[in-house]
Amino acid sequence: MSNAILYRMPSGIPGDVSRASQCTIEPGLLDPTNPFSAYGLPGKIVNGKFVPLAAGDTAAVVYGFLVRPYPTTGANPSDPLGTAVPPTKGICNILRRGYMTVLNVAGTPSLNGPVYSRVAAPSGAKTIGDVEAASDTTNTIQLNAVFMNPGDAAGNVEIGYNI
Repeated sequence: MSNAILYRMPSGIPGDVSRASQCTIEPGLLDPTNPFSAYGLPGKIVNGKFVPLAAGDTAAVVYGFLVRPYPTTGANPSDPLGTAVPPTKGICNILRRGYMTVLNVAGTPSLNGPVYSRVAAPSGAKTIGDVEAASDTTNTIQLNAVFMNPGDAAGNVEIGYNI
């Protein structure tokens, strides 16, 4: 099966750094008891390890975003590009400042629009830690990030974080 691009290039792959020369990325350790479900999600430091956001977290605890290393194939070497699941332990890369592609699961991103993350009331496609373009009052927190474009049809969109 071909994955030809017929009409428009995708906005990116969640977790990919999009402007490497303008980023600050640092190493971190993952916690095998609290793994990330995907790349490109915000996280915090707990007991010296980088973990996903949890219910009730505030914007003050956000340390950065989980970077997708390249190349990566995950547990299954036949995983197509962009679908590999992050490892559950070991070393990771954390975007502390810069530009990255994330998956937006709710709302419509726009240039310079605020970026939110869900910290309560997960439902359907909206899970704790997901990136969203619409505030859900007490269920989301506003991150120190903005959307850099409206994204693509799959919800992939570039953000500028801590700029």
